[in-house]
Amino acid sequence: MGFPATYLSPKEFLMFRCALALMISLLASPALALPAPMDKSDLVAVVRVLSVSCTTVTKDDKSGEDLPAYLAKVRLIDVKKGDAKKGDEVLVTWRAIPKDIVGPWAVYYYPGEVVLTHLVKRSGGVSYGSTWWNAKGDDVKAPENTDLPETPGQTFTAPQEPEDQHPL
Repeated sequence: MGFPATYLSPKEFLMFRCALALMISLLASPALALPAPMDKSDLVAVVRVLSVSCTTVTKDDKSGEDLPAYLAKVRLIDVKKGDAKKGDEVLVTWRAIPKDIVGPWAVYYYPGEVVLTHLVKRSGGVSYGSTWWNAKGDDVKAPENTDLPETPGQTFTAPQEPEDQHPL
C-alpha cells in the first residue's frame, strides 16, 4: 500500500512515473543554467580592484533615496577576452539602485577584491560597465570589507599587495 499505486491503475502509474522523470530531467538540465554574459562582453578578465571613488550622488525620482555613482580602477590580472593586456588598468562605472528594488541589478566592485568579470565598453570608450547583473563571478579573493564611499570625490583604496609596490 503506497502512493500512487493504490490510487492509480498500472497504466496511470506508468504515465505518472514517466511525467515525473521528464520533469526531473528538465529541471536538472544544464540548458536551464544561466549562461555567462561573455558573448556581449568587450572584456572578460580576472581583475583586482585598486580603488573605488564616489563620483556623484543623485536623488532617485521614485524612492527619493540618494544614490551614489561609482568609478573603480581595476588592474587586469588575466584576460580571457578583449584587446586589453595583463597589467593594464581600466575604469569601471556603475550606479547604486534603490534598496526597495527586487533583484541584484547593480554589480558592485570593492577595493582589494579579485574577481572574474564581464565588461562592456561605455559610449565614448573611456570606461567599462558590467555586461549584465551576473557579470561578476565568485571572488578569487574576497575584499577585506564591502564599504564604499558615499560622498562625491571620496575614494577608498585597496590595501597594497606585493605586486602593487614598485621599487625606487
